[in-house]
Amino acid sequence: MKNPIAFGKYLLLERINVGGMAEVFLARSRGLHGFKRFLAIKKILPTMAEDKEFIQMFIDEAKIASELNHASIVQIYELGKYYDDYYISMEFVHGKDLRHIQERLMQRNEPIPLELAAFVALRICEALDYAHNKTDPSGRPLGIIHRDISPQNVIISYEGEIKICDFGIAKAANRSQKTQAGVLKGKFGYMSPEQVRGLPLDGRSDLFTVGTLLYEMVTLKRLFLGESDFSTLEKVRNADVVPPSTYNHDVPEELEEIILTALAKDVEDRFQNAAEFAERLQHFLTSRGIVSPRELSRFVKGLFRSEYDAELKRLEYYQSLPEEVIAEAEREAARRHSGSSRGDPVAAVE
Repeated sequence: MKNPIAFGKYLLLERINVGGMAEVFLARSRGLHGFKRFLAIKKILPTMAEDKEFIQMFIDEAKIASELNHASIVQIYELGKYYDDYYISMEFVHGKDLRHIQERLMQRNEPIPLELAAFVALRICEALDYAHNKTDPSGRPLGIIHRDISPQNVIISYEGEIKICDFGIAKAANRSQKTQAGVLKGKFGYMSPEQVRGLPLDGRSDLFTVGTLLYEMVTLKRLFLGESDFSTLEKVRNADVVPPSTYNHDVPEELEEIILTALAKDVEDRFQNAAEFAERLQHFLTSRGIVSPRELSRFVKGLFRSEYDAELKRLEYYQSLPEEVIAEAEREAARRHSGSSRGDPVAAVE
């Protein structure tokens, strides 16, 4: 295992993800009297930190996202800056994102059980219903839209929790020219038709994308994937959807109708809000029997048994890092920043 990196009041333990905008680390806090907990640190990449417009929008959107407090939304703890690095500290979810789950299922050529797929979509809709209706202290709607409900941004924990991450970040990324070939590339297939056309968005855009995720979970097929970015965008714009039962004959009529309603090209033909979408999913699940987080937990642990066992061992090691390892990380950080004259190395971003 690599040695940790001292990062202000945190220890960066290992990098768990990197994209065109940021890199994410598993981290451990370093509080008073030995207090410590695992969390995730999202560091903005240096190339993005140079874009002042992006940074300001990133800060504004992260402030709004930090107000969200829901069981199915990754909690943001702090927005700060350490020397030149802007970062967000947030809840660490021990699990796998939907992209990795789908890839594993494709390797096995077995779709996720229909009830579990509907359960995941239900929890996403419940979180969106909360976020879309969030108001400020005066009762004024905040108008929060996620804009990027892609598989990478839906995490399923090993305990069966469903968590959405990166609320609002897509808005900042979309405004930066530097992200067009980085952050957005590969996510075109998870846009809505109105998003592709550059039209004003509301919560129904997010619901279209939930429909895309649900379609792909039950079919193991990418719904909107062309030979180029342009052709993918055209597929989304046209929203021509082959019924999911074409690929998975076990998809019942009720679930198919739910999916196709969510994927309607015209926003007026879709579910008009996340609560309506969630209600239909709940009705479907009730008719099929009770589904619980425990079942989802067993399913995900079964898919990633060896990885899960190895991750638990690493977490156990990180929880009880030897003092000499921590001391060396602090000395290395001091050496790294010894020539800095940039003022306070750690600052909360207001």
